[in-house]
Amino acid sequence: MKLATIRSVCECQARLLADVDVGGLASAGRAVVRGQTLGAPVNALNSEDEYFDVGWLCPFCGRNTLRSFYRGALAWRPASAETAA
Repeated sequence: MKLATIRSVCECQARLLADVDVGGLASAGRAVVRGQTLGAPVNALNSEDEYFDVGWLCPFCGRNTLRSFYRGALAWRPASAETAA
C-alpha cells in the first residue's frame, strides 16, 4: 500500500496533516501548534476523483476545515509496517 501525507493550515494557524492511501481513504489526522500535536478527525470526500476534498475538525479551535487536493501532485511512499497495523 502507498500513502501520501497531505498538509494544510487551519484559520487558527494550526498545521493540519493527514495520510491518504491510493484508494482515497484519509487516516491519521493530526493538528500541530507550537510543538503540541493532537489527533484531528479527518475525512476524504469524492476520494475516487482526480481532485478530492479532505475535511479536518481542528482540535485547537473547533473549526471544520475543508481543503481540495489534486491526486496527481501527491508524493506517494510505501506504507511502513507500523502504519499498516
